[in-house]
Amino acid sequence: MMLRPRPCRSLVLLALLLAASAHRIHAQLTPEQVTQLQNAGAVAISPDARWVAYTLSQPRAPEEDTIAGQRGTAGLWVMPVAGGEARAIVARPNSAGSPQWSPDGSQLAFLLRGQVNVVPAAGGEPRAITSAPGSVSAYQWSPDGASIAYMSRVPEPDSITTMRRRGDDVIVWSERNRPVRLYVQPVAGGEARAVTPAENTVREFTWAPDSRTLAVQITEDSDVDSDYLYRRIYRVSVEGGAPQLIVPTEGKLGAMAYSPDGSRLAWVGAVSLNDPLAQSLFVVPAAGGTGTNLTPDYEGSVHALSWADDRTLRFVATEGTKTSLNTVPAGGGRITRVLGGGAEIFNNASFARDGRTFALAANTAAHPNEVFIGNVRDRQLRRLTTHSAALASVPLGRQETIEWTARDGLRMEGVLIHPVGAEPASRAPLAVLPHGGPEGITHDGWGTNALYPAQVLAGAGYAVFMPNYRGSGGRGVAFAKADHRDLAGREFEDVLDGIDHLARTGVIDSARVGISGTSYGGYFSAWAGTRHSERFRLAMPFAGISNWTSFMGTSDIPLENIAVHWDLWTWDHPQLVWERSPMAHVKSARTPMVIGQGLADERVPPEQMIQLHHALRLNGVETDLVLYPREPHGLLERQHQLDYMTRILTAFDRYVKPGQRPTT
Repeated sequence: MMLRPRPCRSLVLLALLLAASAHRIHAQLTPEQVTQLQNAGAVAISPDARWVAYTLSQPRAPEEDTIAGQRGTAGLWVMPVAGGEARAIVARPNSAGSPQWSPDGSQLAFLLRGQVNVVPAAGGEPRAITSAPGSVSAYQWSPDGASIAYMSRVPEPDSITTMRRRGDDVIVWSERNRPVRLYVQPVAGGEARAVTPAENTVREFTWAPDSRTLAVQITEDSDVDSDYLYRRIYRVSVEGGAPQLIVPTEGKLGAMAYSPDGSRLAWVGAVSLNDPLAQSLFVVPAAGGTGTNLTPDYEGSVHALSWADDRTLRFVATEGTKTSLNTVPAGGGRITRVLGGGAEIFNNASFARDGRTFALAANTAAHPNEVFIGNVRDRQLRRLTTHSAALASVPLGRQETIEWTARDGLRMEGVLIHPVGAEPASRAPLAVLPHGGPEGITHDGWGTNALYPAQVLAGAGYAVFMPNYRGSGGRGVAFAKADHRDLAGREFEDVLDGIDHLARTGVIDSARVGISGTSYGGYFSAWAGTRHSERFRLAMPFAGISNWTSFMGTSDIPLENIAVHWDLWTWDHPQLVWERSPMAHVKSARTPMVIGQGLADERVPPEQMIQLHHALRLNGVETDLVLYPREPHGLLERQHQLDYMTRILTAFDRYVKPGQRPTT
């Protein structure tokens, strides 16, 4: 018997999308404007607290679009801390990254064309001080300023390069290892010296105050799962020799820093292999031993750390939907907030030599990242740059953090954006935009981008709901682990409970709800449109999981999915894994779907979205599949970003906004 698909229509052709977008009110935030927003990136304050260096994204203008050059660049600027005119160090068409001042403040280093370059603090022409055969991925000045340590991938032998040129380019899985080594380069010149084994991969490092020792995070292999789960902390000498293990750890690791006197090493790490995040702060004697967790019951997620003095650590963390800068005694004790919990969202801070003045990149609900200056004495932030000043003339939806109670009694949080100009209790149509991860976090700051066009939707008349369901970061280890062995179970019920809360309070019309998300948010979107089809008028999964069984065998993070996300050996639980797959519920699906996918995605391979599209189409569900060439796990090229945002707006207007449910 031949299986015949039920008749169905294609969703929306691109010509229709573009025609519809032309009729939108020009006063609202547009997809074009989103692609042109500038963001401050890495920020570094000079040791004397006079200057701040920062990178700034340089989006490409429409006339610059070519397939080879649509991804934009990052300029490098230096500005007086007191305020005034910024001067460009690197500008388009070049791109810079990772600015760092020398310990004496006389030079500024940065990455340019894959190498570490320096310029005098007063300005001048960049001078490369490294000549790594492979690009430098990270670097750091030694405390005495005489050397720079840097990470670089070991280049392929010339014989392999020659083979590839003649088409002998087979890929053998067991031969894919491409180690990254740590090198030490004298700033005055001379040869760089490798200080880690050739067969291992360096993931993170930091200098000890003696400028002769480094703490290094090393993995045996260069694959992504090893990076996430199998880092170990070693001590290496600039003179060479075998790495020495400093402290036993388990699970994910983050940033590290030695105390000023070199007696202790602090790091951000997981508490166990199945901890979804490196989110706790640890310290250990520099000579080695057992680490001490300084934040064991902290209901937040640590991002970055530094030392205030030999006895006190500073750390930046997310607490719910907000961020904060805090201190904690290195010997353990009470956590003290320095600043945070307000409108500004940040993930790191660069301190001057005085230990009081600092600079950081922060965003708010009204603008993307700008440079701010702060001082621990007055506990205030002062905005230094205004690269997003054009947003001041664009109406934005009112944004707030909301709380609701899950059906099992757990307190939940999320971010709600009201439609632009909406009256209270307006019962607006709703766009649910769930974050990825699942250990991601929605902050109460600027959350609008090509895959999550939140304020664009608010300008088009939608309430926008971004829930931090259980499993999210920002609420501590227990909350991040609360979805283990229950993916799309209670964690998705948290989302449904949040929608019901918004309906009870009159904010939204529960009969007009659509959902759009990427990665794990794409999984939630596919799950919403299949398992909970009766609740959603539209689902737009991008790079989402549709079939856990095939995903586990094709993703570049199979072990993280087993050990961290599922917290069980999935092949021992085939029924559960299949039941939590959107593909298992296609027969009951009626929700129209627009499905997006990058064709160069190794995290969530294209087969996930392709098989969902085929299954829906054969089941007679209105669906379309949009594939983006060259794109990895996201959208980087401007034309692709514009296309997807336009599809989101037009699909929501067609399926979610009307008072009556559209017929298909």
